[in-house]
Amino acid sequence: GVVPDTCVGLCAERGIELVVGLLGILKAGGAYVPLDPGYPRERVLQMLEDAAPVAVVSAGGAAARLGVGAVAVLEVQDTADSARSHAPNVALRSDHLAYVIYTSGSTGRPKGVAIEHRNTVNLLAWAHSAFAPEELACTVCSTSVNFDLAVFELLVPLTQGGSVVLVEDLLRAGAQLEGATLVNTVPSVLKAALDAGGLPPSVRAVNLAGEPLKRELVEQVFAQTQAARVANLYGPTETTTYSTWVSMPRSAGLVPGIGAPIANTRAYVVDEYGELVAPGVVGELWLGGAGVARGYLHRPEL
Repeated sequence: GVVPDTCVGLCAERGIELVVGLLGILKAGGAYVPLDPGYPRERVLQMLEDAAPVAVVSAGGAAARLGVGAVAVLEVQDTADSARSHAPNVALRSDHLAYVIYTSGSTGRPKGVAIEHRNTVNLLAWAHSAFAPEELACTVCSTSVNFDLAVFELLVPLTQGGSVVLVEDLLRAGAQLEGATLVNTVPSVLKAALDAGGLPPSVRAVNLAGEPLKRELVEQVFAQTQAARVANLYGPTETTTYSTWVSMPRSAGLVPGIGAPIANTRAYVVDEYGELVAPGVVGELWLGGAGVARGYLHRPEL
């Protein structure tokens, strides 16, 4: 029953089945809706009710443990013997949905952000030009698929020919990180990882997003690792993971601010009337361009 613009839940622990399920949903033409089994059950069931998927792809019985029973549940392991060697014939357009990720709900009821294929492709195309293949060769994926940093961590390296190291927790990954070339996380987690033992010498680039970046952390990265650069990235879920960025080579150290827009993106700082403000004047950040989502899956309750 999966056709373009239909939602399919994805409920799996961090492992190869998670990636297989995600790519399988996309290949079938559906939009994946991540339902992290590590999240509170009430939150997952709330997302499930709102997204109303035609099915849920599960692994290891994760969906059953959460009590997902109102929709069809497809276990990845059960499909192993029925794999097809040909691609399904799906009439996908660039404006069809690729995924729906829910906001944190910090300003009210969580809302499903509807991201189209063209939004995602713009992010991937920019990332492939901004990061060298040797940086993406072995990317660490430590972020929950319910958080849009995972879109970068999974899809950017895989569409560049690189590999992904799935870890449950960056702070306890240990030997799993050997050979990793890029770490993509939030500043607080990286700070804890560096304090706990650091990153392997193979790491070439460190991406940080989701929280304000402090000079002390950038200096700590360069002091404790062999990374050639640190990137500070900014963007809400509604604009496909990242909207602005600044790359800081080792020779430059911290570069203040959130940088410049990524490819095919525009950023304006405006006043209460929507007029541009002068440099240095406080205002509101408006974002436009190819990354802006279709909208919310459903109109939020007033």
